[in-house]
Amino acid sequence: MPELPEVETTRRGIEPLIQGKTVTAVAVREKRLRWPVSPQLERLVGAQIVAVRRRAKYLLLDSERGSAIIHLGMSGSLRVVAIGIAPQRHDHVDIAFENGTCLRLRDPRRFGAVLWSRDPLQHKLLRSLGPEPFDPLFDGVYLHARARGRKIAVKSLLMDSRVVVGVGNIYASEALHAAGIHPRRPAGRISRPRYQRLSDAVREILARAIGFGGTTLRDFSNAQGKPGYFRHELAVYDRAGQPCPNCGSAIRQETIGQRSTYYCSRCQR
Repeated sequence: MPELPEVETTRRGIEPLIQGKTVTAVAVREKRLRWPVSPQLERLVGAQIVAVRRRAKYLLLDSERGSAIIHLGMSGSLRVVAIGIAPQRHDHVDIAFENGTCLRLRDPRRFGAVLWSRDPLQHKLLRSLGPEPFDPLFDGVYLHARARGRKIAVKSLLMDSRVVVGVGNIYASEALHAAGIHPRRPAGRISRPRYQRLSDAVREILARAIGFGGTTLRDFSNAQGKPGYFRHELAVYDRAGQPCPNCGSAIRQETIGQRSTYYCSRCQR
């Protein structure tokens, strides 16, 4: 599933191509995505895209009439192409612009979403989300306070979007390794200084991943159709049995919260 770096990479790719452009048509070839494509998407026709934002793993296409809320699901991608390029089988939604281009959503598994809201940050999917990892609010003091008294694994805490958004499975494993924290350690039994190292690691890992265009393990491609290259920088994720880059011990894999988790038993305590 595209995580924060992949969604931010997509946002940066499409923003200069569609911001300031006026929508001339909306074509929905398949409305049966994770939730039905909102018929109110037609309200974009005649409106100008004034901003392209990201909140957590959602992309927001803002106009003076409201906002399209786009989620890429498990396998979705967005590209800006010429209107004359024929859509392929899994190209489900086009938003066409005055300059002869269109924003095209491709989603083979149809787990994505295209919704509409007058006030997207108050939409039911977004209003209860925690802070962004690059928000100054997200630091060791904040994490320590949210973890107080909790027995859940710290990895589960880190992946709770009500605590912080966008730290998906890949980047949670990587950040915990960078901070030297075992993913199964109870969240309430970690000191404030260690949580500060963890919050710093989260920001560093995500910033590096964005710089590499995200991580492609299976389906992700960016707005130019290229994969993300951060997979070559991964220290532990999907590297079970391989040597830890820090100490050389074999990386272990286990399941935490129904998600595959990778860690070094020597470096992470």
